[in-house]
Amino acid sequence: MSTPHIQAEPGQIASTVLMPGDPLRAKYIAEHFLEHPVQVNSVRNMLGYTGKYNGKDVTVMGSGMGMPSIGIYSYELYNFYGVDTIIRIGSAGGLAPELELMDLVVGVAASTDSNYATQFNMPGIIAPTADFDLAMNAVSLCDELGVRVMAGNILSSDIFYNDQKDALLRWKSMGILAVEMEAAALYLNAARAGKKALCLLTISDKPLEGSGLSSQDRETGFTQMMKVALELVQ
Repeated sequence: MSTPHIQAEPGQIASTVLMPGDPLRAKYIAEHFLEHPVQVNSVRNMLGYTGKYNGKDVTVMGSGMGMPSIGIYSYELYNFYGVDTIIRIGSAGGLAPELELMDLVVGVAASTDSNYATQFNMPGIIAPTADFDLAMNAVSLCDELGVRVMAGNILSSDIFYNDQKDALLRWKSMGILAVEMEAAALYLNAARAGKKALCLLTISDKPLEGSGLSSQDRETGFTQMMKVALELVQ
């Protein structure tokens, strides 16, 4: 049975879903990496496709921008479609000085300025974290493929244009590697559902330095991330 946001029928979505923020990137992955992809969702143009990669079923579907959006889609996938694993593949702004453009980051944990976790009414502050095996395997795959990678704490922010001009510097001072906008909600939904999640990021810009990738560099860098994520599919 379909949901308000996903039109797929039971059995049309694989147990592992790769989620780029941009639905057109999901379309790109389906067309360039999957065998016999079938479109399973187009509601609100949030494109989703299911096919095979190295003989294994996998779905790729956009998540949209921000925690409210990925919160909806990941909740429905985990709870209504029996999805076991969601791997977010997105872009991020690098904060750690060691990071270079096109490097990959494995989000071991996701700090946040969001109130998304308040819905769970915890008696303290919960730390949203990735599945350990997925994170460890992602780092190992990067090493095997010769891809530069760092693993650690990232920031999932609700704010793209922050009125507090020193906000990113303060996060950087606490060892945050990079900033993006979705992982914390994904990790919290996975924890609540007893499922698995991982956030893989490509450094597309360095906001504290004002540098960023060209469109050609983005295509190359994101392709590396796509290959790592697809190799994680069980």
